[in-house]
Amino acid sequence: MPVDEFADRYWGRQPLLSTSDELDQGFDYLFSADVVDELVTRRGVRTPFIRMAHEGSVLSASAYTGPGGFGAEITDQVSSDKVLAEFAGGATIVLQGLHRLWPPIIDFTRELIDDLGHPAQVNAYVTPPSSQGFDAHYDTHDVFVLQISGEKHWRIHAPVHVDPLSTQPWQQHRAAVARAATGEPVIDAVLRPGDALYLPRGWIHSATALGATSVHLTIGMAAYTRADIVDALLRQVGDNAALRASLPLGIDLRDTEALAPIVEQTVQALVETLEQTDASRPGAVLSSRFAAQTRAEPVSPLATLEALATLDVSTAVRWREALPVRITTVDDRVRIVAHTKTLSLPVEAEHAVRRLAAGDTVTAGELPGLDAESAIVVVRRLVREGFVVAPA
Repeated sequence: MPVDEFADRYWGRQPLLSTSDELDQGFDYLFSADVVDELVTRRGVRTPFIRMAHEGSVLSASAYTGPGGFGAEITDQVSSDKVLAEFAGGATIVLQGLHRLWPPIIDFTRELIDDLGHPAQVNAYVTPPSSQGFDAHYDTHDVFVLQISGEKHWRIHAPVHVDPLSTQPWQQHRAAVARAATGEPVIDAVLRPGDALYLPRGWIHSATALGATSVHLTIGMAAYTRADIVDALLRQVGDNAALRASLPLGIDLRDTEALAPIVEQTVQALVETLEQTDASRPGAVLSSRFAAQTRAEPVSPLATLEALATLDVSTAVRWREALPVRITTVDDRVRIVAHTKTLSLPVEAEHAVRRLAAGDTVTAGELPGLDAESAIVVVRRLVREGFVVAPA
């Protein structure tokens, strides 16, 4: 399906089920049942990167974790013996934060965030045959479900609370969710390997594994909302002296009649402040938040130092993927402002910096505005500071 069609018809509006025949691509390159066993047995996974649930209830961590033994005296590492016992008894394994644990998913998630423009996380749900991990519920973030192995029967019902915010979890509407889950589902389907399901936040769902162990990935998209823009706008209230003023001494906040004119004056001052707000200011707030919630392409410390030792005008370099920056020129310096650091270089490097930030892979000698010696100095500094990488 074209991206534009998905954006117009489905994103944030309605669920979409796509079969493996329609997608013409499986998900084996991302994950598998063998990877589950590897993570449980050989990777020293700790809470909260693993949890287990049985019949809708989350198990105590002590039920599936234990000490790591000599040389790794950590009490909450996954215990394969305990996991086996709970899994055989019908409990679901949840491997959380795979966008930080498993290399193929790390790269996949970074590329997905670049495409969709919202933060994402990836969990795996491993459900034994004929078991249901969680009761009918809704999420406060959009999800993409990718069926890896086995089969799972999904029932999807329309929201009882449309577009819930993160502060509005399904437990606040528990009774309404339970009633809705007994009605006719909007989607009642079995997901098989290679199938995918998109669910906007708020859509009620439950799933049951069928005749074999089911493994699926859930990609959670924490979509930014207009409420987030409002939060960013409200950060500007400190610009208005009337809004910074104290309420009257001795005010009785229970006296709504006395409070009414103050509320009216406050609303007027707030409207005046918002009308004068430059759109770039809330944009900068959300941009900073996005940078804090996402990860740039990892850098390899050993390989980076080795590349620095041999760097010359023929070395190919590129901007570090998914690293948002703001580039400004002040007096005789060009400043590169990222979420965690700021780098200042001579203004002569501006064209070279902007060329790299555009995403091109170029050799140091191809950078505009610099002679060979200066180009090497600038590139070495950018690589050392983690703005630029030298691909292997």
